[in-house]
Amino acid sequence: METSLKKYDAYVPRTPPPAADDPVVQWLLQGDPAIRWQVLRDILDAQLDQVVAEQARVEHEGWGAGLLALRAPDGHWANGACFPDTAAFAERTAQALAAGEPPPPFPSPAAEPDAEPAEGPVGQPGGEPGQPWTATYPVLLDLCHLGIPPDSAVMRETARLVAHNCRWEYNGLPFFAGEVDCCINAGTILIGTYLGIDVDPVVQRLVADQLPDGGWNCWAETPSAPGSFASTLDVVDALLRWERHTGGSDEVRRARHAGEEYLLRRTLFRSLRTGGVVNPQWLQFSYPPRWHYDLLKAASYFALRGGPADPRLVEAIEQVRARRQPDGRWLLENTHPGAVHLRFEEPDGTPSRWNTLRALRVLRWYDAASP
Repeated sequence: METSLKKYDAYVPRTPPPAADDPVVQWLLQGDPAIRWQVLRDILDAQLDQVVAEQARVEHEGWGAGLLALRAPDGHWANGACFPDTAAFAERTAQALAAGEPPPPFPSPAAEPDAEPAEGPVGQPGGEPGQPWTATYPVLLDLCHLGIPPDSAVMRETARLVAHNCRWEYNGLPFFAGEVDCCINAGTILIGTYLGIDVDPVVQRLVADQLPDGGWNCWAETPSAPGSFASTLDVVDALLRWERHTGGSDEVRRARHAGEEYLLRRTLFRSLRTGGVVNPQWLQFSYPPRWHYDLLKAASYFALRGGPADPRLVEAIEQVRARRQPDGRWLLENTHPGAVHLRFEEPDGTPSRWNTLRALRVLRWYDAASP
């Protein structure tokens, strides 16, 4: 088990890579550049120059290029930070709070008179249930996971524009200053770390927000509230990425380790009180998972952390392994509702390159790292 001071490399150790002509590998390599470069790096152990060349294509082709094309000149997507058409409201909120006045009421959908309509997201407001995923924050998370090189000119420009122009709806603070919701702050840390932005104050806020049981909970109303699987996973993932980018600190590593223990004591999906499965939907794997929780997302964190596999992961890993289809692939399941600019994969019940890549990555690590 990891001590609070021990550091490991991502997805290490690993089993030997599959053959390049493996049918599943070949199918993965027929996908978007965002899939291909990660297959080359994490499944085939390809040479660095080959990985870098493929990753560079994400900016210019497929999903990455499609999302970048929808960025407004001021750096926003869908004219808002977390929700569409809220940029003017966030600016008014910042001005009101700076003047010591109460913030304005949150706008109803499409209430911003000077807002430009989003460029045709899939599932328009009113026709698609659930939270919209079209504003700046969810799109930046998508771009980070797609892997557009952070040192590319377009990502450097995006970081500068977002830092200058984008404010949160809740408190009007600048984007990289974070918010009050620990899940949103975790995503802010992930984005800021990826783009090379200083988000140390947001990290310190998350450490201060840790609950007595070692977890985090974006719905917590009191300091004694119980932790949440979903919130805790998002936070430890963000803290790990920040540590690897900055070198970290003992304080943050201890907080992250306590969060890992919160999840491991529950074998990633069982109630500590009853031993039962907390939510059967966690046994289905979506992509993108967004802020939602499932076992593949949780297992992927421990593979990203690397190092020896904790024995309490056994049951979760077997659940991941059991979802593998006879042809060696994993399916897309439980897609979370909400308007999007584009769908990476669809429909549910069909083979998923994202889930197959992520599951293979987990199993390569686990099978080499477990006793």
